[in-house]
Amino acid sequence: MPMSWKRTIRFRLSMGFIAIILVANSLLSLAAVLYIGDIWAAEVQTRVRLDLNSAWAVYNNRIESLGDMLAILARHRDLADRELDAGSLRDRLGSKLEEIQRDAGMDILSVLDTRGRVLFRASRPEQAGDDLSGNPLVRRALAQKKEVAGTLIASRDDLEREGGSLAERARLDLIDTPAARPSDRRQNTEGMLQGVVVPVFGPEGKPIRFLYAASLLNRSTYIVDTIRDEVFQNEMYAGKYIGTATIFQQDLRISTNVPTVAGERALGTRLSAEVYEKVLEQGKIWADRAFVVNDWYITAYSPIYDPGDRIIGALYVGLLEEPYLKSRHVLVWVLLAMVSVTTLGVLLLLFFVTKLILKPVGHIIQMSRRVIEGDLGARVGIRPSGEMGLLCQTVDQMADAVAQREEQLEQATREQIGQSEKLASIGRLAAGVAHEINNPLTGVMTFAHLLRAKPNMDHQDQEDLDLIVRETTRVREIVRGLLDFARESPSRMQLMAVQEVLANTMTLLRAQKTFNKVEICQEHPPDLPQVCGDRNQLQQVFVNLALNACEAMPDGGRLEIRSAVDGGEIVITFTDTGCGIKAEHLQSIFDPFFTTKPVGKGTGLGLSVSYGIVQQHGGSLEVDSVEGEGTTFTVRLPVCANGVCEFDGAGVSEKEGQRDE
Repeated sequence: MPMSWKRTIRFRLSMGFIAIILVANSLLSLAAVLYIGDIWAAEVQTRVRLDLNSAWAVYNNRIESLGDMLAILARHRDLADRELDAGSLRDRLGSKLEEIQRDAGMDILSVLDTRGRVLFRASRPEQAGDDLSGNPLVRRALAQKKEVAGTLIASRDDLEREGGSLAERARLDLIDTPAARPSDRRQNTEGMLQGVVVPVFGPEGKPIRFLYAASLLNRSTYIVDTIRDEVFQNEMYAGKYIGTATIFQQDLRISTNVPTVAGERALGTRLSAEVYEKVLEQGKIWADRAFVVNDWYITAYSPIYDPGDRIIGALYVGLLEEPYLKSRHVLVWVLLAMVSVTTLGVLLLLFFVTKLILKPVGHIIQMSRRVIEGDLGARVGIRPSGEMGLLCQTVDQMADAVAQREEQLEQATREQIGQSEKLASIGRLAAGVAHEINNPLTGVMTFAHLLRAKPNMDHQDQEDLDLIVRETTRVREIVRGLLDFARESPSRMQLMAVQEVLANTMTLLRAQKTFNKVEICQEHPPDLPQVCGDRNQLQQVFVNLALNACEAMPDGGRLEIRSAVDGGEIVITFTDTGCGIKAEHLQSIFDPFFTTKPVGKGTGLGLSVSYGIVQQHGGSLEVDSVEGEGTTFTVRLPVCANGVCEFDGAGVSEKEGQRDE
């Protein structure tokens, strides 16, 4: 029956490849667009931050130029005259200082004495004698006796003393700004000054007076327009300057070239609450896109500090976002067009390549059918170029590996059968040895009972004979257990106190030479409830755990054995300070024949048998170990309720258990 073309491998592969290509290219395009957006934002933000650094250079350069001019003026020989008083200063240097103030664009130029009092004020020669020692710059210069420069806030009274026009320039009406912090202020009367104080040194090298110069930033356009001209190179887009700059006094724009809708400078507008918190409260730089007055800008704000390290304002630079968005959109559309053209070309090539790729598939199918029918010698045999040739080679290698593993499996099966027969022979031999051990044990027990019956034996001898009888009985029970293992005989369950079984076990083990270097510590509550179990089997478990702990401490150590009640279980822990167990071995230590001991030192059955015994008693055996620190084995056994031993449906009362014991 001919196969429908929709069910052919070529059609399915083609549709699969087309779906993968379309999905992959769509995801790639989305990732590329997002990445371009992130890169674009990062690049613009980097430029704005660099522009902010350049703006600070312009801002500080203005202060430095004031300082340079004052430093030159301070070396004037008339100013260095110690005998020069206020009157002679006005007569000899008044016109010179007024000229310097006018030519340098200074708003304030004053000569102060060493206490901070005004000797001469160039803007108002008739106004002198007032104390400027409260000015932060003057106060620091008087204290340090060296040049001090910075930005400070001046009150309306301070500005009026310097000249009425300064106070009027500083006055600004606050304009409601939607994103600004709520404020009850409607008008600003304080001014922000850039100032410098330079000492004038006398012949002895000590300051004899100080020069104080300052420029009012309110309504000044010099710094912000210099930033626009030098930093942003007067770039324009659609009739707008791309770069803008602003000086804030607190959150108020006092000097800016950011335009309003009417094209005027946006004086009196305020910072947004988000920028206020980051810059003016936290003292951090804020850089992000923001809506400034009436347009979106990529902006950066940096706090301005006064000489006392208090934040008094901020310096802002911003780049108009629109031209950068346009360039980003162009880049994105170019990328999408390239991806679309590439996708179409790949889809056209796909139909031609698929035919060439799928040609060897028939050979592979034929070879696979022969292998399924049992012909492990079947091979593809052809080696076309490209990945399909590699596939054919891999399929042939897989067939070789299957044939090789089939042969190995047959060999392993034969070896396993031989090993099973060997173990069966060892089991029969062990059963015969167990029968032979019973005879001398019976003699030992008989003579021990006869000696015990002698009337002239002291108390210590009687206890020793009791121990011989008890331990010989335990050996006989172990032998019986070996025989029962082959016959699957049931265990002898009875009520018992776990602490007594542990005490008897440790009494026997302490006499062993291997325990000479091991400190054994036991801690058992006196009121432990009884458990239902086979005394000999549980003692076998405890002996195995104690011997394992001893072997883990060949140079000596400490073995702690504790018991406690946890809910309806008795918990017995064996904790040693030995070498510990490697993490990769913890999952296998209860497996039969698993051992890390050298050949001849162990069979790998001790923990496996112990695990089975504890499970037969309805409990669990757990291990926790840290390599190099020690190991803890935890045995959990269920508590017998109401003094009745019930196990697998069989019940034994406490008295019957005692009689059996």
